[in-house]
Amino acid sequence: MLLVMKRLSATAGFFLALLVTAALAGDSKVGAGCSYNGKRLYGKVQKVTAFADIKVQAVTAFPDLKVQLVTAFPDACGKWEYVTAFPDFTIELVTAFPDIKVEFVTAFPGVP
Repeated sequence: MLLVMKRLSATAGFFLALLVTAALAGDSKVGAGCSYNGKRLYGKVQKVTAFADIKVQAVTAFPDLKVQLVTAFPDACGKWEYVTAFPDFTIELVTAFPDIKVEFVTAFPGVP
């Protein structure tokens, strides 16, 4: 009986760890193809103070997306080029209640 209880306890612990891992991995708001609500998360970006396509919070840990600021060829996931006109999408930098959280990096942008 004691052996059966130990096996059930070990099995339950394994499945609990599996559920927690799946929940943390599926928590990202960035969808397949590096997009959020149909907006691709690379290209020319304009910072605005209201009515943005995406509200973004800059963080240093556990980002939804790692962003590299570039001056040309923002053609890969997480590469952003700041512009003042004709953006692909607009962002508003917020400190609370973001749509996505980003970490600004100097190399290796994309979904962590």
